Amino acid sequence: MTADQPPDDRPPAEPRPWLERIGLAAIALVMFGLLSVMAVASWIGGEWILAAMSFAGAVLTIGVGIVTLVRG
Repeated sequence: MTADQPPDDRPPAEPRPWLERIGLAAIALVMFGLLSVMAVASWIGGEWILAAMSFAGAVLTIGVGIVTLVRG
């Protein structure tokens, strides 16, 4: 916190409920599957840049899903 910011009087945020965590992780898992299929199809079709972007999106999506499930 810098000198020009007022103090934050809000209480700390509570973690998400388990049902919401599981739901968000399930959505991330579906997106991971779709992006993985797109990456493989792009690779087979010779679209290397699209394959790389799809692969990166798949890895980031599954990472966020895992973090959401673990940390809440």
